[in-house]
Amino acid sequence: MFLLFEEAGKFVAGRVLSEAEASVQVELDSGKRVKVKGANILLKFDKPAPAQLLSEASLISQSIELDLAWEFAPDVEFGFADIAREYFSADASTTQQVGALIRLYEAPHYFRRAGKGRFKKASAETVQLALAGIEKKKQILAQIELWSQDLIRGECPAPIKDQLYKILFRPDKNAAEYKAVVEASRASQIAPLTLLQNAGAIASAYDFHWQRFLFDNFPKGTGFPKLEAPAIAQALPLATVKAYSIDDSQTTEIDDALSLQGLGTGTVVLGIHIAAPGLALQPNSSIDQVGRSRLSTVYMPGYKITMLPDDVVQSYTLAEGQACPAVSLYVTLDEATLAIQHTETKLERVHIAANLRHDQLDQWVTQEWLEESHPPARDNAPLLGLSHSELAFFWRLAQHLKAGREVVRGKPETFNRPDYNFRLQRANSDAPPLGNETVLISVRQRGSPLDLIVAEAMILANSTWGQWLASLGVPAIYRSQASLSPGIKVRMGTKALPHAGIGVPAYAWSTSPLRRYTDLVNQWQIIACVQHGATAALAAPFKPKDAQLFAIISAFEAAYSAYNSYQSGMERFWTLHYLKQENITEVLASLVKEMGGGSWLVRADHLPLMFNVMGAAGMVRGDQVRVQLGNIDAMALDVNGTVIEKITSAANKAPEDASAIDDAMEDLEEAATGPIALALNVNETPADESAP
Repeated sequence: MFLLFEEAGKFVAGRVLSEAEASVQVELDSGKRVKVKGANILLKFDKPAPAQLLSEASLISQSIELDLAWEFAPDVEFGFADIAREYFSADASTTQQVGALIRLYEAPHYFRRAGKGRFKKASAETVQLALAGIEKKKQILAQIELWSQDLIRGECPAPIKDQLYKILFRPDKNAAEYKAVVEASRASQIAPLTLLQNAGAIASAYDFHWQRFLFDNFPKGTGFPKLEAPAIAQALPLATVKAYSIDDSQTTEIDDALSLQGLGTGTVVLGIHIAAPGLALQPNSSIDQVGRSRLSTVYMPGYKITMLPDDVVQSYTLAEGQACPAVSLYVTLDEATLAIQHTETKLERVHIAANLRHDQLDQWVTQEWLEESHPPARDNAPLLGLSHSELAFFWRLAQHLKAGREVVRGKPETFNRPDYNFRLQRANSDAPPLGNETVLISVRQRGSPLDLIVAEAMILANSTWGQWLASLGVPAIYRSQASLSPGIKVRMGTKALPHAGIGVPAYAWSTSPLRRYTDLVNQWQIIACVQHGATAALAAPFKPKDAQLFAIISAFEAAYSAYNSYQSGMERFWTLHYLKQENITEVLASLVKEMGGGSWLVRADHLPLMFNVMGAAGMVRGDQVRVQLGNIDAMALDVNGTVIEKITSAANKAPEDASAIDDAMEDLEEAATGPIALALNVNETPADESAP
């Protein structure tokens, strides 16, 4: 005797060896012996043999028309043998009965299971809905196949192109578009990114990086809603100073300017004047919501995405020739010793005498010129009224402030590695670049006189205001660093803690309120301190332990990191573009870190580029080498090379060159290249497409 039973969703048949009260021992065709509970037994039979029964029943099951079987089925609960007798004949064979059982199991949209071998037919409405679903699924599968074939032929269907970045980085893995890309990649054995490039889904490497950045950070686009900048209602006194801003020519958000009074009198007053959007914009206003959603201006070669609309920025920027609202910090100093005697913060209007530009002045305002006691006249120098004596005092003060911070730091700040300026040659910078523009890369040495003058003044303002806010019990957003020990990073928080990296007791970003949201928040708090003094904590927009401040910090850190990463990536893109543009096949570089497997990380000596090379066996960190460049991959932002000559040994390098290598060790993230991490996975086991 044989019996048929269900095990793990499958039908199994075997020969009965023995029967007990609650179970039966069965021998399968494989020789394996199992115990079958009585509740799982579906059918006992004498012939045919189990293997033959299941084989023939499977064939018979496919001959059963489900629509007809459903018509024959009674409205009440029934067994599989009942439907076999209704469909075939009153003398339905064992094989026909098992065939009916298999068919019923395969069609839950027609027949609902009601127990061991028993069923109940679904309603007509349920059947129609299920059939419609099955038909829709067939159409989707056909569409997936069609799109897959299009991709393999090098054509990208519009629905896939429209959802490209979602498919690659944040996919709905049940979507037909996603499945078509996976299927095409599997069938063609071509990597998804290469497949999509070949099909024209990606316009260019530059466009790929740009669109991916927008997808991650600006899914609704970079445009602004229509906003009108409110006027500053408060009547502000006009300061008696003339102030000068110093920025790059591309800067439109002019946040800061400097003034000087009393030169030659023994007591000098330094004015640090910051644009004052905080006097007009209010927390939770429509413009504030835009700023809080963006959190910072995004910079990249040839283009930027501003934190605030340009019309709003121009309403508060420190434009030359105008008396602009400002939050001013006045620092009174002994002219001889440069000791700080007094500080005062005012809300006022400041006359901006000129907007000076680094790229126009750096060649004129050199350390040698500043330190000459009687420099020759430079009538054609674009200083626009700022005298040599004033600039010389600014320079002396900047050096003094820097030296004081270095005492606290415990070691000097070095500027051995240059900054690089990128300029794209194109007629219109109001739209994003296309990626094929001519790029010019120039060097701007960090620590140049004008750079240091502005930097030290801003550090002084951020530190002074940070300490003042803390003394009044007014919370702010601070940056701190516990020490300069390896691995100790800069953190943001609401407590005035020391910043070891800068060498100040407290540091609250406050000098760029038009381009950093944290600075705008801090400016609101500073304004409250000016207006309310000792009771400012009660009047400031953000109170102690305000949860909003912590939310702003968290959001800002995430956004700022993403923006900086994109800027770094685009600078790398344009550097690689420059290599091809100038047909550069060899570069001089310095070994930075051994990466294993015979590979070394190097920094190019005259370009902002770190990359991996082979062929440096036996060399040491700091050695200068000549590198033959390999293939450039603009999609992965990668290039590699081979060392062809050792130029200079690390032992023979000047100390400042060794320090530059130390700087490089701190910037290893610049070399983060290689395969792009996709959320699309062609190795996943596909879902059972036959399932309803």
